[in-house]
Amino acid sequence: MIELTNLDLRTDPFAQRVVKDETVTVEFAADAGQLMSLEGPNRYEAGDALITGSNGERWVVSRDRFDAKYAPADPATPHGSRGAYRNRPAVVLARQMAQAFSLARTASGGDLLRGAAGDWVMQYAPGDYGVVQAARFAKVYRRAS
Repeated sequence: MIELTNLDLRTDPFAQRVVKDETVTVEFAADAGQLMSLEGPNRYEAGDALITGSNGERWVVSRDRFDAKYAPADPATPHGSRGAYRNRPAVVLARQMAQAFSLARTASGGDLLRGAAGDWVMQYAPGDYGVVQAARFAKVYRRAS
């Protein structure tokens, strides 16, 4: 397994520009805790979004990032209420990895995420990373135009 550090997909010739298209189910954490995602532990604080994807996978998004990235699927649902949300279309960088890997969720550390050969490293912003399994990537991401 390789450990990825100082990763910047903006300069990687194998990176792709992609956009996610998915409706997810969201609840908001009442207290701090930890959720185990497919890629590793996700710590969260009270108010953070606990997300369940279309295949039942779960992950955490900090509240400030959630508010910027998601909108209620039903316009009648008040933002910040439990329910269905759609991601706002945003181009992110992604690279499929040929071998198993690990990387920290942020450039300053944070949760350690792991991926298998064929999974994708995601870079949402400089120093802000994720891992998406190959099957999920194929289902919810498309190349940006």
